[in-house]
Amino acid sequence: MVDTHCHLFVSDYPDIDDVIKRMGDNIVIVSGVDDASNREVLELCSRYRNVYGTLGIHPESVSLDYSLDFIRQHINDDKIVAVGEIGLDYYYTKDNKDAQIELFCKQIEIAVSNNKPIVVHSRDAINDTFNIIKRYNYGSRTLIHCFSSSLEMARNFIGLGCILGVGGVVTFKNSMKLKEVVSNVSLDSLVLETDSPYMTPVPFRGKRNEPCNIVYVAKEISNLTGVSYDEVLKITSRNACIFFDLTM
Repeated sequence: MVDTHCHLFVSDYPDIDDVIKRMGDNIVIVSGVDDASNREVLELCSRYRNVYGTLGIHPESVSLDYSLDFIRQHINDDKIVAVGEIGLDYYYTKDNKDAQIELFCKQIEIAVSNNKPIVVHSRDAINDTFNIIKRYNYGSRTLIHCFSSSLEMARNFIGLGCILGVGGVVTFKNSMKLKEVVSNVSLDSLVLETDSPYMTPVPFRGKRNEPCNIVYVAKEISNLTGVSYDEVLKITSRNACIFFDLTM
């Protein structure tokens, strides 16, 4: 199995050796969100055989000092598989909307010029996210991380060739929109993620999340689709390997 999106940084994981061991031989993809975490991603990739990484500046980091040059310099390093986590977030404010869009587009350009996928964050900004990807992404592989919009928008993104990341939220009783999406789109369009340390699935909701909890996401997708648990893992792992150009 593949956890396609998590944040395993020392501030949350002083026991990171044990966290990685609990994933066995399975793949973990750690996403950077700012300069400090991007550097930590590189270090984690060098330390652990089954850890890969993405480099990016999160929209919430738009007002901080950041270096796109660092991303450009390291995007083709061994085990760096995408530009991310990038995108738009209007949840707290739209006052910096223009700056977020500019940052998003610049990072898409880095991905396109280096033939890398993008891993996209979108919160309360789904229409702008869709329009930017449609206009500027020029065919680069796109993963909508922690997809939370409607079935109609899911189909729109899939129509652009995007895939959708599904995490612990799908196990929540009140996540009816996401359950509807998972029940009505092809498994070929989905990958699994935890977004650790956040979004912990039932039955551990409220506790720190970690990659091994991906099994609960797979079990819920199996329940919703009627596809066996093993087949869910097989299909979503294949999707992730194709998307990120990985070998399991």
